Amino acid sequence: MRREALGIHLLIEMYGCDPHTLKGVDYVGKAMERAAKESKAKVVEIFFHQFLPYGVSGVVVIEESHYTIHTWPEERYAAVDLFYCDPSVDVDKAIQVLKEAFKPEHVTIMEVKRGVLPEVSSYRKQEEMVS
Repeated sequence: MRREALGIHLLIEMYGCDPHTLKGVDYVGKAMERAAKESKAKVVEIFFHQFLPYGVSGVVVIEESHYTIHTWPEERYAAVDLFYCDPSVDVDKAIQVLKEAFKPEHVTIMEVKRGVLPEVSSYRKQEEMVS
């Protein structure tokens, strides 16, 4: 059976967040790690960086790909990417955890299918046409 895509990349815009939740590297990092673990993703590595005067960027590398975030507490905004390549990852649970952690007033989610590969036979047909 052929998969529709190799992975799914969710681009999540969190507006109107509680700014206090977006300022500290410890809080943001723990929220992202909890989102990964509760979504049944297998955590490989975690790295977060605190910006001065405020803001956090970080990544939770998972066996299934990665979860990342960048925060702007002064704008009450967080940009979150959840990229996963295994349908057993419960990404809805990850989103729920992040909503509870950052308390956004409004969330938008864009889904991008990554690695949408054409059928092998269509490659062969194109190669034959070029020859």
